[in-house]
Amino acid sequence: MLKEVDLILAEDTRTSLKLLKYYDIQTPMQSLHMHNEHKKVPQFVTEALQGKSIALISDAGTPGISDPGYLLVREALKKGIEVQCLPGATALIPALVQSGLPADRFIFEGFLPPKKGRQSRLITMAEEARTLVFYESPHKLLKTLSQMIPFFGKDREVAITRELSKKFESNYRGNLESAIVFFEKNPPKGEFVVVIEGKKGK
Repeated sequence: MLKEVDLILAEDTRTSLKLLKYYDIQTPMQSLHMHNEHKKVPQFVTEALQGKSIALISDAGTPGISDPGYLLVREALKKGIEVQCLPGATALIPALVQSGLPADRFIFEGFLPPKKGRQSRLITMAEEARTLVFYESPHKLLKTLSQMIPFFGKDREVAITRELSKKFESNYRGNLESAIVFFEKNPPKGEFVVVIEGKKGK
């Protein structure tokens, strides 16, 4: 597909260039990321309306899932442009499946708000009966787990996956209290998916 389209939009062209070089893909590439998408989307929608076929890729995972892409898809659909999504990598589903927690009903929260609205989101999540899945960065993981205990309780089960499908993938399973102890001894590195059991008895 990347060889067939007229243009590739990449979250980070430097990262994606490695993939294109490996597969000898010569398709022109431009950047589309969180800092320029509001400005660039109209341009790319116009190009698509003029007949150009465009592919959107992200550094890791699936565009639109805690990655740029939603704005482009929304505007393309508004203009009657056909949008197709090819199945691809996303950390969300594998982390949920291998967590050992119920996967028949779940909620994906993406990244929690950094400051404003964070506590209210935690309060809401603590009452949720479905399994919760969210992403977290290494420098916020311990803080987030600690902030959860007053609302979730220290015994709430959690499964934490690091660098899923990559060279340094690792998995931790336990409860919130033991997870904090573990990551205090093993400083977090890489990107994390946190899966937490829903509130029991609901």
